[in-house]
Amino acid sequence: MMNAAQKPHDRLAEALAEDMAAVNLMIRARMASEHAPRIPEVTAHLIEAGGKRLRPMLVLAAARLLGYAGPYHVHLAATVEFIHTATLLHDDVVDESARRRGRPTANLLWDNKSSVLVGDYLFARAFQLMVEPGNLRVLDILANASATIAEGEVLQLTAAQDLATTEEIYLKVVRGKTAALFSAATESGAEIAGGTPAQVKALFDYGDALGIAFQIVDDLLDYGGSAAVIGKNTGDDFRERKLTLPVIKAVARATPEERAFWVRVIEKGQQSEGDLEHALALMAKHGAMEAARAEALAWAAKAQTALTALPDHPLRGMLSDLAAYVVERIN
Repeated sequence: MMNAAQKPHDRLAEALAEDMAAVNLMIRARMASEHAPRIPEVTAHLIEAGGKRLRPMLVLAAARLLGYAGPYHVHLAATVEFIHTATLLHDDVVDESARRRGRPTANLLWDNKSSVLVGDYLFARAFQLMVEPGNLRVLDILANASATIAEGEVLQLTAAQDLATTEEIYLKVVRGKTAALFSAATESGAEIAGGTPAQVKALFDYGDALGIAFQIVDDLLDYGGSAAVIGKNTGDDFRERKLTLPVIKAVARATPEERAFWVRVIEKGQQSEGDLEHALALMAKHGAMEAARAEALAWAAKAQTALTALPDHPLRGMLSDLAAYVVERIN
């Protein structure tokens, strides 16, 4: 087990410290608004809340791993952080969330209108940034990712409370709302560095698999992590009636009586005291948590395998360790 000082994202941040400092400066500069002071207020509340900055670090690491020496990986790293922050602002409104990264959400501190409009502003800023490198392929990658993220969120709306939702649909949702930005981060970093098609594909595959593992772990932690670890209250997904992988697996193996319980609490939203504990018991009975954990481990292994096609470099080892650490959080 790694101790706190050995966490891979900390090592990545240290290795990329100079680049990350430039990214943070660019983020602060580009989130400013001369005419609407609420924009930097809302943005700063979320961006400066202590997030790990994984997505911008992935851009920087991919570019540096392939020997990039230019300035535009900083623009792309800031781009993905703005896209990510914009989606969080919108998600918290849609989910009616009260906590994010252990703090009150922007929609709670200000209002839904402010969160949505500031999210829109950040999307616009992201597109300004992604144009500046003048690379059409990079623009294509990040623009497609933005559309895919929105598509994934809409798909989740229609699938989240439908017990007919399959693992295949769940994977489509995860690829949209989470993995798309991970893979866009690594792929755009490889592209701006002038990587070969095989190298770009390898880094896309790494980001895709890492993002899927990351989301499965996040879904598992909702049923077994502490609020300090996950930045929200344990059981929020259950209370919001989200069909995440552990629940989908438990529903697939449910008896008629158990299915009636899931219909009541998920489809109908009729939850009462003790229902979360009963849901946990049903997931334990059918091995749903362990089965989901096994899938997260398999995706993390796929991410590590993808890296073998890349040059031998200290950053490659750090990215491999990061994939292992993502699932280590649920050990």
